[in-house]
Amino acid sequence: MINVGFIGAGNMGTAIMKGIKGSSKAGEIALYAFDKSEEALERAKASGITTVGNAADVVKECKYVFFAIKPQQLDEVLDDVANAVTEDTVIVSILAGVSDDYYAKRTVRNAKVVLVMPNTPLLLGEGATALSRNDHVTDEEFSLVCDIFGSTGIYSVIPKDKMKEIIAINGSSPAFIYLYAQYFIEYAESVGINKAAATELFAKSLTGSAKMITDSGRTIDELITMVSSKGGTTIAGLEKLRENGLKKAVDECCKACTNRAYELSK
Repeated sequence: MINVGFIGAGNMGTAIMKGIKGSSKAGEIALYAFDKSEEALERAKASGITTVGNAADVVKECKYVFFAIKPQQLDEVLDDVANAVTEDTVIVSILAGVSDDYYAKRTVRNAKVVLVMPNTPLLLGEGATALSRNDHVTDEEFSLVCDIFGSTGIYSVIPKDKMKEIIAINGSSPAFIYLYAQYFIEYAESVGINKAAATELFAKSLTGSAKMITDSGRTIDELITMVSSKGGTTIAGLEKLRENGLKKAVDECCKACTNRAYELSK
């Protein structure tokens, strides 16, 4: 059996554990978890996950250790686990902006670190996860971590030095999409359309459009053209989005997200 542990059993940690339990790897993996919240531990225990008394116990029991906590909790946790981490431990970090060098500095010099940027649709098995690794992680070790995130949606391997830039694209982007959706739904309400109907129609339009991007074989420009008739309603709307600076708003949004990730890494 491969022991996989989670320091943090909140929404994201629970979703990843759920993915593991429902995957083809379930019979090969023993799950361990620690969380400061008794409620979170009880939920984990009820799901058949072995719970332990502290974060260091997770590290002692497991080769693969997922850090699924808030960034402001990291230093305290690293103080607790530093002596338990060995050069065989594979640290899997889902914390935005935290580098592999930081973990190495706080634990062991040749720490094996996999950096991960998941997103909340992972809670429904529809996650989009970006991963990278440092040079100390073997192909076999990295393959297992990739398989785990493949069980919660899709994953993509990217260069380690782009893990902060990717946050705006998949980690934070669900919130940006929700805000975009909210404005369309609010418009619908303002013109007398039922909110529930507008929400359902717009949400399905989002999922269908996403499917067209990934599965139609067409470029995004081609897909826009498919919806747009010369002199029609779509063209009129697109012109206003462009005139009012949608591209600039998206660029500034992504830059602010990335800049904050660099600030958090200091």
